[in-house]
This record gives sequence, structure tokens and C-alpha cells, in this order.
Amino acid sequence: MKISKIKLLITTVIFGVTVMQAIAQNKVTGYVFHDANSNGKKETNEKGIENVAVTNGKEVVLTNAKGVYQLPLTNDAIISVIKPSNYKVAVNANNLPQFFYIHKPKGSPKLKFKGVEATGKLPHNVNFPLIASEENEVFTALIFGDPQPYTKQEVDYFAKGIVEEVANIKNIPFGLSLGDLVGNDLSLFNPYIKATKKAGIPWYNVLGNHDLNFDVETDALSDETYEAHFGPANYAFNYGKVHFIIIDNVLYPDPRNQSKYWGGFREDQFQFLENDLKYVPKDHLIVLAMHIPLSEPDDNDTFNDEHRQRLFNVLKPFSNTLSLSAHTHIQRQDFFTNAQGWPQEKPHHHYNVGTTSGDWYSGKLDANKVPTSTMRDGTPKGYAFINFNGNSYSVDYKVAGKPKTHQMEIFAPKVVAKDKKTKAAIYVNFFMGSPSDEVLYKIDSGEWKAMKYTTEPDPSYVSQVVSWDESETLIPGKRASNAIDCTHLWKGKISTKLSVGTHTIEVKAKDMFGKTHYGSKTYRVEQSNF
Repeated sequence: MKISKIKLLITTVIFGVTVMQAIAQNKVTGYVFHDANSNGKKETNEKGIENVAVTNGKEVVLTNAKGVYQLPLTNDAIISVIKPSNYKVAVNANNLPQFFYIHKPKGSPKLKFKGVEATGKLPHNVNFPLIASEENEVFTALIFGDPQPYTKQEVDYFAKGIVEEVANIKNIPFGLSLGDLVGNDLSLFNPYIKATKKAGIPWYNVLGNHDLNFDVETDALSDETYEAHFGPANYAFNYGKVHFIIIDNVLYPDPRNQSKYWGGFREDQFQFLENDLKYVPKDHLIVLAMHIPLSEPDDNDTFNDEHRQRLFNVLKPFSNTLSLSAHTHIQRQDFFTNAQGWPQEKPHHHYNVGTTSGDWYSGKLDANKVPTSTMRDGTPKGYAFINFNGNSYSVDYKVAGKPKTHQMEIFAPKVVAKDKKTKAAIYVNFFMGSPSDEVLYKIDSGEWKAMKYTTEPDPSYVSQVVSWDESETLIPGKRASNAIDCTHLWKGKISTKLSVGTHTIEVKAKDMFGKTHYGSKTYRVEQSNF
């Protein structure tokens, strides 16, 4: 009888463990093991690791006492290990973590941008090596929003304006980009990877709406080129007492009209979330990283409300949660309460992170001939550091090219007439601010006074945009976008009843984490003769 006609199961004995594998390849099995010599191969003396989660993107199982797992398998699957705390996975030459195995026997369908090559027959076992690594529960992660270069020149802007500033950064265990790694041209994935490699740390990635294969008819196939470069679009890992979930929340095509995209999740993604969280201790901090914000700025219908509510329900058993997004090219803090469907007393914090591309690489060129690219809400381009301490966290926003103390932009008139009434005001754009924060100001040695939270365009940004339109000569670079309302802006009265001369405005702002930040600016009072 020919082997090709045999329908019986093949029994393979691996290191004393019997593993059943069908010729139809409808199951995958293997070891998660301690890779003592870091060579990526399981040696006979290297033991399996118990109770490590492994997933096929939907089901999640734990390894047994010998480190063995088994999962259902389709012909379009990515098997990945959910890295436990106190272990690390290897990275490739580009600092991309290697925690997955792609199973696409026939490869991706033919697309404009190449997907995954045919992977052929499944190996008898798909093993995942883990390297023991002591992890401090106090650590900091580096977060990039929307690098989004549309051209190779913009990749260079990203590399020079952002990555060079954090090149070979120390004491940061990993970085994460929150989607829109490129701008529709997926051939720029490799230049983007080469740029982020220079940060010198393991780098994780989120799928964004500009990272998709648009020549597909179903959402499940929209990430084929992304998978070929980065692996699964839905995965998880642990570090310290933090459980990170990276999730693709871009539905393409939009299921409502089969056009464009919409924020939400597929059913298999919900199953992955539910199955994954079953094995996470309830006292751990859950951090969800996605691209499209859960909030809907300007009341636009950008996210499926039912999906957001279902996500909230999945998170209900966990007291400590944080979600991250980018996409909007602004910076914003949102807090979901019972009124918005959050099922706990403590509000859920959703941080919409400012972008590394800023306002899509617009604005005047700096000394390095890189666009300043301030965002439409007046937030300068930059990146975030999220500081973890056990299951708690705080956030620092770092403006690119500025000292870390640069946390606000103060706008005030340069000169006012002595003792004259004026409608001019002092504005403070506190980049990490939220409406409940305290922002105080004083002039010279006067008393500290509270500033009034306001929602309007940041006049400092408006002035930048107007300078383009008023210029009688062409300005190198690209005109910035028009201003929008800022969600972290405060306003105070400016005094004209002061002596003639220069006066100092001092500002102090306390953020949601209890940290106080300072800024100052001067203005002149002059005697008016009319």
C-alpha cells in the first residue's frame, strides 16, 4: 500500500513523550523548553517548562509537566508562545522577537505586496525556546505612535528625528510601535525595520490601518504582508507583573459597507482575548496595545460600540488595566466610567499616544533638516515611556529634540500696554494633561492661581500654521494641518497692571500620576502713548 493512501495516525515518540499527529495536519504539538545554551534547539538535557501558554491565535493552552503543548491547526495559522515573566525570547538580526511559527503550507494568496512564502509540511513538533532572564517588576517600556512614512525620505526623517535620539538606549527591555508602521506602501516595512533596529532593544509592533493589504475581500487576509515581516497581528507576552496584549483592531473592509475600515474585532480575536486572560492572575496589570482608539474623538463613529462593550466585559475581572492606541496624530487621555459601559468603579484609562511622525512629517525643517511636525492639537512629535512598578504604572511623554523637562508650551502676548484692558490671555498646552489635572500660574512673585481648563485650538500651534500662509516666500518643508481643539489646554488672565518692563510667567502642572512639571515665559509691559 502506498504511504500517500495511509489514513492512520502516525505516532511519534519524542524524548519519552508520545505525540499524536495526523497526516491531515489538523493539530500542532511541541515543547516549550529552557534553552540553556541559547542555540534555539532542544537538546536532550534541556527541560520543558510547565504552565506556559501557547496559542494558535484563537485557542490558548498551557504546557504540561514536561513542557508539551497541543493545539488545533488550520492551513492558515500562526502558533506563538506567550512569553512568561523571567524568560525572554530570542530576537533576529533586526531585533524582532522570535516567538512564533507561521503555518501556511501554500503561502499567502497573490497580492500587490508579497505575503508569506509557502511553509510546506508541518514539522513533527514546533518547539519554542525560552531563555531564563531575571525581570525586575520595576521597568520602563518605550512606545512609538505612528511612524507612518509614505516615502524613503520620510523613513529617514523618522530615523534621524526619533530613532537616533534613542539609539542603543539603556535599561529599557523593549519597545513597541502602535501601528501605522508605514503609510500604505508595504515595501517600506524593511526600511522601517532597519530604522527601529538602531534603538538596540527588542521591538514589538502593532498592525495599523496603513499597514494593510487593501487588495483583499476579507479582514482575515488583510495582514498577510505584515505577517511575513512581523509575525502574528494578535499575540501576548508577560513582563514582571504586567500582561501585554497586542491586538489588531482594524476591520478591513468595513463590514457595514465593504469599504474603508472600522475599529473593532473579529470573533476569533475575542476568543483569543477570552482564552488568553483565563490564565492571567487577576492582580496583574493588563495592558492592551492597539491602533485605533477606543474613544471616538469629535463623536465620529470610528469604533464598533458593541465590540468596545464586549472588550470591557472581558476585562471586568481585572482591577488594573490600561489600553494604548495612536492613529489620531494627537495626544489625548480618556477615562471610561460606568456611564460609558466600563464595568468597574475605578475608571479605565485609555492613552491615545502622540506620534513619532507628528503631523505627518509637516512643518518647518529643524537644524537637521527634519520636519518639526507638531501635531494639530499643539503636541510636539515625540514618544512615550511607560514606567511600571508591579501592577501600577505612570507615563512620561518625551518631546523629540527637547529636554525631558519640556512638558508644556506656554503662549502669551509678547507685549501689552500698561494698565490697558486686553482680551489677550495666557495659554498652557500641558502635553500629558487631562481635564482633571491641576495647572497653576503666577506672574513674578505673585500668588499661584488656578488656570481654567478650556477646549479650543492651541494658539501657539495656530501661529505656526498662519506663518506659512503669511509668508511671501516659499518655506522649505510641508505646510502643517489646520489646528483642531486641544484636550489638554488651560487658560489664564494676563496682567497689564504691572511696572513697565519684562515680567515672568511661571506655570506648574501636576499630572494624573502626581508628578509636577514646570514652565516659564516672559512678556513685556510698555507705556502706551495712545
